[in-house]
Amino acid sequence: MLVGATATGKSALALALARRDPSWELVSVDSMQVYRGMDIGTAKPTLAEQAEVPHHLIDRLDPWESSSVAWFQREVVAVLADIAARGRRALLVGGTGLYVQAIVDDLDIPGQFPAARAPLEANPDTAALFEQLQSQDPRAATRIEPGNRRRILRALEVTIGSGRPFSSFGPGMEAHPPTPFTMVGLRRDPEALRLRIRERYDQQLAQGFLAEVAGLMAAPLPMSPTARQALGYLELAAFQAGEVSLADAVDQAVARTARFARRQRAWFGRDPRISWLDATGEPNVLVDDLAAHLG
Repeated sequence: MLVGATATGKSALALALARRDPSWELVSVDSMQVYRGMDIGTAKPTLAEQAEVPHHLIDRLDPWESSSVAWFQREVVAVLADIAARGRRALLVGGTGLYVQAIVDDLDIPGQFPAARAPLEANPDTAALFEQLQSQDPRAATRIEPGNRRRILRALEVTIGSGRPFSSFGPGMEAHPPTPFTMVGLRRDPEALRLRIRERYDQQLAQGFLAEVAGLMAAPLPMSPTARQALGYLELAAFQAGEVSLADAVDQAVARTARFARRQRAWFGRDPRISWLDATGEPNVLVDDLAAHLG
């Protein structure tokens, strides 16, 4: 498994390994690459790259469909079984921390509690809901961006509905039990990473990111709460609606993505099972190092 913050170069490194050793197939551990039509903004592998190297868990849902950690966990189990049955090797690649933990630690995923969720959804004040989460489950609050209403609602729903903190499901933040997965992390200097994030948005805009967002907004069904939180899409949708300038939308997207990267670094940095590689290393040496760690 190859993990790390967004824009560190995980996908490119994984693709380089699979090109060198065709026994590998790549499995995306990204909560947004599962959506069809969300290609540019999620930095999804191109169709040519997907034709060259097998990729899994990409384009599985329409943008108006909701996904969940439990759904993703089930899908990964099935994909890994299929790859193993064909005598191939799976390299999971991604930075969605909770999805990674659900896989490597086989998390106990909590159920649905609609009676608890209804009054929470009726409260339009996301900041107040986040303060409630900080009070009722401060550990979960450290893992969730204050503006991510979907995840805040889910954490409160489970905490209230189950009678136990959302963060208590699974082994917990401090527990890192043995896992059958070999975990390798890719990291970069935070300031250098922020520059890469801005450069990537510039490249995505040149590739047609605005048109992609416009197409999603014009679709007959609205994006699901899950898909709507995708980095960059929320901000560019605000520009399309005339609420902000394009420059401000990009600045906001860069800032939110950089905050997300900090949370990713904190999440993965707690896990002693991860062996870290410096992403600024020479590409061929990085591939060698990754191959050596994976065995």
